[in-house]
Amino acid sequence: MSPNVRAVRGMNDILPGETALWSRLEEELRTWLAAYGYREIRTPILEHTGLFQRAIGEVTDIVEKEMYTFIDELNGESLTLRPEGTAGCVRAVIEHNLLFDGPKRLWYLGPMFRHERPQKGRYRQFHQVGVEALGYPAPELDVELLLMTARLWRRLGIAPHLHLQINTLGGATARARHRAKLIAYLEAHEAELDEDARRRLYTNPLRILDSKNPAMQALIERAPRLMDELDEAARAQFDAVCAALDAAGLAYHVNPRLVRGLDYYNDTVFEWVTDRLGAQGTVCAGGRYDGLIEQLGGRSAPACGFAIGLERLLALLAETGWTGAEPPADAYIVHVGAAAGRVALGLAERLRDAGLRVLLHGAGGSFKAQMKKADASGARFALILGEDEAAAGEVSVKPLRTAGEQLRLTPERAAEMLLAARQSQP
Repeated sequence: MSPNVRAVRGMNDILPGETALWSRLEEELRTWLAAYGYREIRTPILEHTGLFQRAIGEVTDIVEKEMYTFIDELNGESLTLRPEGTAGCVRAVIEHNLLFDGPKRLWYLGPMFRHERPQKGRYRQFHQVGVEALGYPAPELDVELLLMTARLWRRLGIAPHLHLQINTLGGATARARHRAKLIAYLEAHEAELDEDARRRLYTNPLRILDSKNPAMQALIERAPRLMDELDEAARAQFDAVCAALDAAGLAYHVNPRLVRGLDYYNDTVFEWVTDRLGAQGTVCAGGRYDGLIEQLGGRSAPACGFAIGLERLLALLAETGWTGAEPPADAYIVHVGAAAGRVALGLAERLRDAGLRVLLHGAGGSFKAQMKKADASGARFALILGEDEAAAGEVSVKPLRTAGEQLRLTPERAAEMLLAARQSQP
């Protein structure tokens, strides 16, 4: 009997029972991205291998060990399944001259591919949503990206479980000075290096600082700091980012050992991490890459961005009880009479302006029939407008899911009551 046909190891099916969660999350992401003026771009899954070698760096783990690369039999070209989204996005921007009329805010969503050992939160085919802000100078966009991600965590209800770490990599000159000092330091302690650190010593020593090996941590802690090599401009840029985060009230931790595994980063880098997912705790990561557009053949332009791993984000949401179910409406507006109907339209809009989810009855019918519809909708409250309420500029508020008396309030007080009721929900 022939063996069963199975998916490639580390490339997982997303079954109907799970796709509802994915679809709900993608809807949330699209709404969130639109609020910041980002527009979608879709790039090929396959790119020329040289694109990633030039962009990511030939001595990075991704290029050396993790890319799915093959030779196209038709023309002999080396092609690669994309391991990340920034390089392809920048390639498309250059190829189609998208910056000819000014900066662009772009986003993408889709599968990426890396040949890694499959484990929880790390797969060979995985999905990312990525954001690229192209043509914007630091530090304003760095800060907006961080505030933007913080808003998403609040929107999804996981803000208490994610913590922001930031660092600066400075410019190329500072990194070169630091690289020389770091190599000299590590050479002097070569006996303490593990096999992975020895392999990276002369090709990508900065990545040694990101080692998770417990036996390496004391050595890493004593290593020369890149922060000490920064020039005045890089320090001012990072200070401006930190000052803006302080002013916005966004908590962060400056981690001088935070580096990124891709060569194109400079200045601000960041990660949002959680302790709820074990070893794979980085849910979102990014930073500034001002030299990449010119490096790939375009006209010099600043840029920054980030990517969020959707599998890890969904795993964190599951850990915190998120089901992806559509939240119930805060209120269902029942209205009887022509005058009440006119007032109801304006009331619904005012409540939505306050951030409430409101259903407006639009099918006519008696008060009794409308109240049945309100109850069946799942809404937490019925807002009742009759001729008396309309004339008085008030609305009657009736709880539908909890015990409580019906109250007659001004629209402003009604909005306050509904918002307070939502916040008290578990």
